[in-house]
Formats: sequence, C-alpha cells, structure tokens
Amino acid sequence: MFERLREDIQSVFHRDPAARNAFEVLTCYPGLHAIWLHRLGHALWGMGWKWPARVVSNFGRWLTGIEIHPGAKVGRRFFIDHGMGIVIGETAEIGNDVTIYQGVTLGGTSWNKGKRHPTLEDGVVVGAGAKVLGPFTVGAGAKVGSNAVVTKAVPPGATVVGIPGRIIMKVDDQVEAKRKAMAEKIGFDAYGVSEDMPDPVARAIGQLLDHLQAVDGRLEGMCGALKDLGSTYCAKELPELHCDGFVEVKGETEAKAG
Repeated sequence: MFERLREDIQSVFHRDPAARNAFEVLTCYPGLHAIWLHRLGHALWGMGWKWPARVVSNFGRWLTGIEIHPGAKVGRRFFIDHGMGIVIGETAEIGNDVTIYQGVTLGGTSWNKGKRHPTLEDGVVVGAGAKVLGPFTVGAGAKVGSNAVVTKAVPPGATVVGIPGRIIMKVDDQVEAKRKAMAEKIGFDAYGVSEDMPDPVARAIGQLLDHLQAVDGRLEGMCGALKDLGSTYCAKELPELHCDGFVEVKGETEAKAG
C-alpha cells in the first residue's frame, strides 16, 4: 500500500514541474485523492458491494470534481492533472503511466450492457477537454489533443486532433526533403508547411509541392527526349518566380504569432 502511494507521488513529480514537495502533493492534488478513493470504491465493487462502492465514488466526485465509476479499471502511475470535470465510465480500462487533463470524458455511445467505454493502453496522454467515446482501444503511447472528439481506434504512438478526431501522420523524411527542395527551386519559403500540424492549408501546400515535384520530373524527361531529337526548345530558362508576396505573408503570420 505505502509502495503504491510513494509511486503515485513520484509520478506527479515526473509529470508536473509545479510540484514542490511530497506534503504539497499529498494535500493539494485532487487527482491523487480521486485515484485513491477510486481504489477503495473499485475494491468494494469487486467484492460485490455495489452500493457502498457508488457512495465512495460519489463522495470522490463531490470532493474532487472527478467522477470515476468504481467499475473502471485503472493501472499504476495514473496521473490526473487539475482534474475538474473528468468523467470515466464503468467499463473504461486505463493502463500504466497514463496522463489525463481536466475536462476529459471516457464515455460510451451505447446504452447496451457490456463493454461500451474506451481502453487506454500504457503511456497514453489525453489533453484537456477531449472526449474519447466508445468501446475501442487507444494504443500505447498515443496522444489525444485538447478538445478532440475520438470515436475510433487509435494506433500506438499516433496523435489525434480535431472534431471528429483525425490522426496526424508523420511525413516520411524523404518526402519532406523533396518538398523542401521543390520549394527552394521555385523560390517559395515553405513557412509552416508541416504535416505535424493539423492545418488544412499547410497540408494543401504540401500536396501542391508533391504535384509540382512530379510535373517537374516529367518535364525534365520530356526535355531530355526532345534534346535527343535535336530540339533546342528546352534550352530556355523558366521565368523567375518573385517571392515578395510570400515574404509579406510570412511576416504577417510571424507578427500574429508573436
């Protein structure tokens, strides 16, 4: 028991730089209080004492603002930061080293009996205000962005953002290098063009650069064929692309960001 308490306190220090000492963590972290009360309620639930388990759960909700159904299964080193407004349903399962922020719901989409709440595997992080709804699995090490609404399974290590939740796929390094080379060739500074960001404009620009790369390769092949036939048509230089407009847009964007 004391080993688990020590482990819980250490998990706070590992994930919250605001934590100063053990006494402060013991007395001022409602996320820890909610987890400890849940362990008591879950033990009562497992022994068949359903009503006392619900009473403990309801007391925890009143005390901390965090509602964890006593039937939910919670792993080790579970960290709830801030915590107010969190709801975790009866059939939810949470692995080890999971982190959840305020306003998160691990809910269901059905009134049927049986598994209806999500399973979070080890190391998952769920951002503030996110809703993870349904009997699916969020894979180990995955991240759910703030205010995302997730209703489908998430593969391990993925990042999910938006409403409805969509997975941000990391672009292959070779593809990213080709895009950068094409942007430099046409004189465009691809500011903010990154698939790590869920920006539809950035994604569209990235796809345009991919298309330009393919067109450029095809033109070079055609010019090579014409040169073999004795034509000098492709000897002409392409007109220079003036990027003053891009620079102005970039400056405005940086000013807004600052």
